[in-house]
Amino acid sequence: MPLSKHEQRQFEQIEQALRAGDPRFAEAVHAADPRVHYRRRVIAAALGFVIGVGLLLAGVVINVIVIAVAGFVVMLACSLWAVTSYQRMTGITTGRAPAQARRSGKERRAAKGGRAGKLAASPGARPLTPGCPAAVPLVGAPVLRE
Repeated sequence: MPLSKHEQRQFEQIEQALRAGDPRFAEAVHAADPRVHYRRRVIAAALGFVIGVGLLLAGVVINVIVIAVAGFVVMLACSLWAVTSYQRMTGITTGRAPAQARRSGKERRAAKGGRAGKLAASPGARPLTPGCPAAVPLVGAPVLRE
């Protein structure tokens, strides 16, 4: 729930009084902001990614595959770390429903009125495996007879 204009003004006045009274404490409180924490993580991940690129290139140049693979793994880990930290910093969500709101595969199939593999088990269905006598031949393809 957002603050009213009056509450926002009061909050700003308290913040200004805090900065004037104890600037070190105000800076410490500002540093405790989660966005500052995640921004530092994104910067650290970017530096780690650059180090990973360096390892990858060094491994390729000196022809030591282990170093090149380690560089790639560092790059991958740092990129994932940066993306998740950026998402948390900006509040971006993945768009997926929470786990409690999602249904299991069994529930989805029951809602559709069938079970998995219903078409494959239906009578009269022909296998589509090449080389099988009951398979439907491709148009223009030679028919192999056994």
